[in-house]
Amino acid sequence: MPTILFGILLFTAPGTLNLYALGLTAKLSLLVLICISTFFVPAFLIYFLYRAGFVSSLHLDSLADRRLPYFLTAVLYTAITLMFAFRMRPLSELVPEIGIILGSITVSVTLVGLISLFWKISAHSVGISGMIGALLGIAVKFGESDLLYPLLILVMLAGLLASARLHLNAHTPLQIGAGLCLGLAVSLTTVTLLV
Repeated sequence: MPTILFGILLFTAPGTLNLYALGLTAKLSLLVLICISTFFVPAFLIYFLYRAGFVSSLHLDSLADRRLPYFLTAVLYTAITLMFAFRMRPLSELVPEIGIILGSITVSVTLVGLISLFWKISAHSVGISGMIGALLGIAVKFGESDLLYPLLILVMLAGLLASARLHLNAHTPLQIGAGLCLGLAVSLTTVTLLV
């Protein structure tokens, strides 16, 4: 979901976060780097944990299966956030908002991991509502009307995602609602206060 979020920001409303200064090659390179670090590496990590017997299912259905992958993903996202915020100097100085938005995603993943110690919250709902919150905050703060259609599409996708999770009996309505509220609150608050 971070890849989708940054894809929308890079190609729909690049002016909001000074992303217009990046050329097409730089935008694509940044998007590939975000995709590898926030999708492929965590997916490989979960697959490795499954093959090594640390989790019993790739679906992470049980609370016991969710704890280690979410903890390790939170550590990985923390490292990625620190890299974008402090180690990639030209980019972090030109567009510090990338590190801030990645930081809000890291906070959300960490909270999902902590909550998963005792309760099964919907990480899917946290992710999609986090994208909605970030885009909504940016759209309102910067008066960016180009984000209206991506926001409408994401709201519809959030409804479909929540319906699918219910249909699959993967979560209860309370778990989905809590996930939607958590992701929206963290990202909207972060963008409103820090971007």
